[in-house]
Amino acid sequence: MTDQHSVNLFIVPTPIGNLADITLRALDVLKSVDVILAEDTRTSGVLLKHYTIVKPLQSFHNFNEHKVLGTLIERMKNGERMALISDAGTPGISDPGFLIIRACLQAGLRVECLPGPTAFVPALVKSGLPSDRFVFEGFLPHKKGRQTALKNLATEQRTMIFYESPHRLVKALEQFKEFFGAERPVSVSRELTKKIEETVNGSVEEVLTYFQSKEVKGEIVIVLGGYSEP
Repeated sequence: MTDQHSVNLFIVPTPIGNLADITLRALDVLKSVDVILAEDTRTSGVLLKHYTIVKPLQSFHNFNEHKVLGTLIERMKNGERMALISDAGTPGISDPGFLIIRACLQAGLRVECLPGPTAFVPALVKSGLPSDRFVFEGFLPHKKGRQTALKNLATEQRTMIFYESPHRLVKALEQFKEFFGAERPVSVSRELTKKIEETVNGSVEEVLTYFQSKEVKGEIVIVLGGYSEP
């Protein structure tokens, strides 16, 4: 077991929806550190208030990570112990968390990552698609490089996992139909662990038709079946 007091930076997963999904160890760490680095201090403030955790909060996100990184490393070298959290899930997965982790390791600082919530795991399990081998693609490029990425994945045999925003979901499914075929199996999960959680399984054509007829809201995970020889 790691000596908690020897760790400079803790990577702490937070619930993706249901606040009860946080671990006892995560709560213990958040109560023990000197500073909590948050993607959005307002969002994280709701979680901390729910569990009566009173600690200094500092923003660390896509728009300021390079500006504040050096200062944070120096502060940890001088003895401050920090925890990094994201708005939801495990920091470093499709957010700037990897930058501070890499900088800490390069500076000889100790990093500890706690196990915990990550949206793509329940989405993969609920999809019913093969989960023994899969590839996580995160967010596809919005414009430049998007079609190239899709072409390169057309013959990927492993199950593929994507994150997508609600207003781009229909466009993504239309492109999946174009590049992967209308009959390719797909599963779309949204708002996982929340009261309005929904998972829709079927062919790309079927799932596209379903979402074309409704307003889409919430966080989206798409699980796509891999390519198989005709």
